[in-house]
Amino acid sequence: MKIVLAEKVSPATLAILQKEPGWNCITADKITDLHAELADADALIVRSAVQADAALLAAAPKLRIIGRAGVGVDNIDAAEATRRGIVVMNTPGANAVAVAEFTLGLMIAMCRDIPRANATMHAGKWDKKSLQGSELRGKTLGIVGCGRIGLEVARRANSFGMTVLGYDPFIAPVIARENSITLVPIDEIFSSSDFLSLHVGLTPQTEGLINKTSLAIMKKGVRIVNCARGELIVDEALAEAVRSGHVAGAALDVFRHEPLHKSPTPSPYIGLDNVLLSPHIAGSTDEAQEAIGIQLANQVRDFLKLGVVQNAVNVASLSEEEYAELSPYIEMADRLGQLLGHATGTGSSNASLGQVEGISLTYNGRLAQLKTELLRNAAIAGILHGADGVNRINASAAAADRGIRIQEEKREHVPGGTGATLQLSIHWARKNATGEHARGDWTGLATVLHGSSPRLLAYDGIDIEAELAGTLIVIRNHDVPGVIGRIGTLLGEAQLNIASFALGRRRHSGAPAPSSTEHPAPQALAVIQLDQLGTQAALEKAVAELRRVPAITSVRVVDLPSL
Repeated sequence: MKIVLAEKVSPATLAILQKEPGWNCITADKITDLHAELADADALIVRSAVQADAALLAAAPKLRIIGRAGVGVDNIDAAEATRRGIVVMNTPGANAVAVAEFTLGLMIAMCRDIPRANATMHAGKWDKKSLQGSELRGKTLGIVGCGRIGLEVARRANSFGMTVLGYDPFIAPVIARENSITLVPIDEIFSSSDFLSLHVGLTPQTEGLINKTSLAIMKKGVRIVNCARGELIVDEALAEAVRSGHVAGAALDVFRHEPLHKSPTPSPYIGLDNVLLSPHIAGSTDEAQEAIGIQLANQVRDFLKLGVVQNAVNVASLSEEEYAELSPYIEMADRLGQLLGHATGTGSSNASLGQVEGISLTYNGRLAQLKTELLRNAAIAGILHGADGVNRINASAAAADRGIRIQEEKREHVPGGTGATLQLSIHWARKNATGEHARGDWTGLATVLHGSSPRLLAYDGIDIEAELAGTLIVIRNHDVPGVIGRIGTLLGEAQLNIASFALGRRRHSGAPAPSSTEHPAPQALAVIQLDQLGTQAALEKAVAELRRVPAITSVRVVDLPSL
């Protein structure tokens, strides 16, 4: 593995990666040409200075993961990374305590006017009368965004005797109650808060959240703290509200343009004494930076070694325990996708993927209770196996680019059968031999047995039990006597050893009727796993002979990874 650490990290961070045998860690001080270093890199670690844009990613064809030491990923083109199948991870929560402490510190600094007290003392003045402040006790704090940092702020505000209101559509009410947060609509946050603290990410919905309209709703004398994203505030509107006295004070650690001197226009806050400004230092403590680096190094290591995805911004994240439970099913989904994709022709890199119109996935039993995003991506990646650049990270995006519709369903309670299954269907359309449009479905049902063995349980309505591994010959035939014996004979003559032979047939009443135009024989299915191959030529010859058997309607060879 080659890991490029494009910006400075702590010694403890580097030590975690360096102790892995065979891992080559390139630190920032050794990099003269980042593009060149990334040509054969597996992982890239950045902070906020390096711009991981499309041009940089184009120089990294082997890159599998980008780790951002911090929360914001504004400097990473996550969409381009997803398209290229690169996981983007950040480290939320590692600096939560540092940011929360800084937030409370700013609130105290505002209501006690500590910056002016310090300035007047250094100027030789004893201006005690003009420095009478107010307390946090008994005041209402409104928190917009009750994630890790918002919760840490709430816990500390509770200890100051504050009433805490919160707005976050994604927090569970039980978590809010445990932290003495009263969840209210955002307009009530604006209208009821003495202090307003922002702890949300930047999205189209949150950009410009604090604007002329929302400021007008706020009570006179409100104080605003922003340690999240500068773009959350319309600067001119807040500056005007401060100048008018409607807003008693503001404390800003983040800005739309950082540093401020890089802004195309002068900051409207310069010269406003009751606006505290700091250069994005809320999370900048020795303890927080060390924790961020160690957390990121562990995440990158676990992904490269085990495939565990944690704190990813472009794919579902799993804890180590969740991954341990789900990983056999992820592999099973990929193999089932390859089996079905081969039937439609998508398993070839030069096949027309436009034949697939949609993909349906049904998660049954225990699977319906788990995080299924990676299962979905693995199944789609299997269906599109061989298509250039498609993997388990970008599979959904690749399907969308091809106009393939994805439908998912979860069924927790399924009577009988195994406790966790995936049903996967491919809905296809193509022109038949007469030039007419035809549509159909290929459907498979699979599970995992014995802890790690992926098993096919049904194929297009025919029950069967076959291991999804190795070289498989999938045969459809009329359910008439003599077919199984003929298959065994032809494979034996080709010196192809059968490891397992699974059979299934459509259910019907009574004995199979003889095949005729009026009464076609029921359909049967065989999935044959080959143990040893004579030669590829022998396999191809055997397949050609099998296709000449009158009762056999189709023969396919599917190569899956061995277990």
